[in-house]
Amino acid sequence: MTTSTRTVLVTGGSGFIGSNFVQMLAEDRPDWKIINLDALTYAGNPENLKDVESSPNYTFVHGDITRPEDVVAAFDAAGESGVSEVVHFAAESHVDRSILSGLPFVQSNVMGTQILLDEARKRGIDRFVHVSTDEVYGSLGKTGFFTEETPLSPNSPYSASKAGSDMLVRAAFHTHGFPTLITRCSNNYGPYQFPEKLIPLMIANAREDKALPVYGDGMQIRDWLYVRDHCEAILAVMEKGVAGEVYNIGGHNEYPNIDIVHAILKVLDKPESLIQYVTDRPGHDRRYAIDAEKIDRELGWKPRYTFEQALPMTIQWYLDNDAWLQNVRSGAYRDYYSAQYGAK
Repeated sequence: MTTSTRTVLVTGGSGFIGSNFVQMLAEDRPDWKIINLDALTYAGNPENLKDVESSPNYTFVHGDITRPEDVVAAFDAAGESGVSEVVHFAAESHVDRSILSGLPFVQSNVMGTQILLDEARKRGIDRFVHVSTDEVYGSLGKTGFFTEETPLSPNSPYSASKAGSDMLVRAAFHTHGFPTLITRCSNNYGPYQFPEKLIPLMIANAREDKALPVYGDGMQIRDWLYVRDHCEAILAVMEKGVAGEVYNIGGHNEYPNIDIVHAILKVLDKPESLIQYVTDRPGHDRRYAIDAEKIDRELGWKPRYTFEQALPMTIQWYLDNDAWLQNVRSGAYRDYYSAQYGAK
């Protein structure tokens, strides 16, 4: 595929990863048209794209992937030229919230994905990139890595719903010959991440000298991927990936959660006494680690940023964007935070 003018429909493009992806496309592919279909739930914020919204090549459609009429409106926004690709970020994505109630995750991640697939097939688009997660693989022991052939074994309502959406995307390729691709990434961090996730939560609390809630012993290990690296990998899959394939995307940065917390406290020059260990969440996977050899070998992608480079950049972004942080910490978020951590 070439980088000639095309129209990309991005679902969930006002969220954390989606907004970083839209910004990257606007910078690196200025001739492309971008349509952003977003429901603007608590984690979707139009302020994330204030530098893009005035571009003539950008169109925002306020809508929900679980509503067929909204999906139709998003495709229609492309006009006569039509949508050439879909990059599907829209999802309920927070494990803790899925433990409180799994139904919204099934509705958005499973039903919404099928509605989007149906309309995309009807329109005959060139390719459909489904952005998934390494959590569909389950939990690893102390050694080994997830490969694209690792059997799916999700352990939370969130990851089960994402595994379900993955299977629907796979079925669209095998049943209908529809050109789908699936990416599965490790834990992302970087600008615009909602402060329910570990890194922005710890940054936000530490700078205000509030307690830093750490689940269990804090020794859950994750592979950390800077969001810009992730976005570049998704673009590589969209442009060069083989339809029907799965591509794992990892950052080669394995750290226990508690080490992340210590690193943030060190950068902010805050005391470790702020750490507050709380009851571990049910079914908490112990370790994730990605083998990203396939996308390196076949598409030439590898991460550009180490954790040591990108974590200070991320912390500084939150320090420089305090107004953004305060705006997203709404009453609804405060109520959730209190319910999740307040009574431990």
